[in-house]
Amino acid sequence: MITNGFHFVALLLCLSGIVIYLEKNFKDSLFFKYIPALVVIYFGSMVLSTLGVWDMTSKSVSGARSVIKDAILPAMIFLMLLRADLRDIAKLGPRMIISFFTASFTIMIGFVVAYVLFKSHLAPNAPLTFGALAGSWVGGTQNMVAVQQAIGLEGTGMGYTLLIDSIDYSIWIMFLLFLVPFQAKFNKWTKADTTKIDEINAHLTKKFSSISKEIKYQDIFFLMGISFALTAVCGIVGKEMVKIPSLAFMGATGWSIILITILGVIAAMTPLSKIPGSPEVSNVMLYTLIGLIASNANFLELTQAPYYIIAGFVILIIHGVLMALISKIFKLDLFTCGISSLANIGGVASAPVLAAAYSQSLVPIAVLMALIGVITGTFFGIGLAEFLMFLS
Repeated sequence: MITNGFHFVALLLCLSGIVIYLEKNFKDSLFFKYIPALVVIYFGSMVLSTLGVWDMTSKSVSGARSVIKDAILPAMIFLMLLRADLRDIAKLGPRMIISFFTASFTIMIGFVVAYVLFKSHLAPNAPLTFGALAGSWVGGTQNMVAVQQAIGLEGTGMGYTLLIDSIDYSIWIMFLLFLVPFQAKFNKWTKADTTKIDEINAHLTKKFSSISKEIKYQDIFFLMGISFALTAVCGIVGKEMVKIPSLAFMGATGWSIILITILGVIAAMTPLSKIPGSPEVSNVMLYTLIGLIASNANFLELTQAPYYIIAGFVILIIHGVLMALISKIFKLDLFTCGISSLANIGGVASAPVLAAAYSQSLVPIAVLMALIGVITGTFFGIGLAEFLMFLS
């Protein structure tokens, strides 16, 4: 049994590194096609925890987990937001931005309905589990992790989140890809006009292609330095903010995450956004976080998984039906409807896949719409968790 903090962290980094390497080299395999590396890392860490490979009661192990987890989360959020330039997002036009948030709110409606229907079959911390999932299904995995930290979700609650996020999301993206050949019929049914999308895409393609793809160690070092420095500052400010009675409800971690999110959005409109390497560095932090979060969970406690998975499908069905009705009323095309949905539920990693199925030239639009979720997903997740706890 591991009782040394460094040994514990080294094992998790080794596990994550091996899984990511295997996914890169066997990305076309049936296994990694349906089970992403994030899920493998999370449940692999859970298995090791269940088998008692490390002793979480050890101060060295628990201390290392806490310090590293708290340090890299805000830094990761800041780096991921550096590509979320509000000026470019504004160029999407009100129609597409409203479409994105319409998808977000229909997903929130689905969460509320599913919680009311299934809460008697779910664990007491189900509002927190749904809140973390909402962070992912509006933004992405980074938002899920941010919400998880902000609301204090631990153990198997996060395991349920990953189960729904993996299984239900996989079915949803397959469904959206299945609909692509029917876009002409759908657009005829809604009487949609797609000329505006082509105009927006021309600008975005030029913008994204101009960012250098060559990453140097100086870039990585600078990005890490600035992100960790801001993490430290936000952590200090967050602790001071909770001393104010009217602000104590969020907690120091929650305020730290909100502050770093605001700073990331501001920095995305500065030359910092042009420095190559921010997605790569933030991904390393993300995969590390996933293993650390799962290291305190136990497989034997996942007794209510079927109810959570069914609840996830109920959320998606409600979301899909409402989006179809809204598309008919406001004459949205299938691309806008589908990308609005997947930019929420799948995030930056998946929305471009769906966009490419329509046309490779539409990928930048999908990326930019998904970045709206990166900015807002944490707030939606925290808000939903608070609302569902009020309903409990």
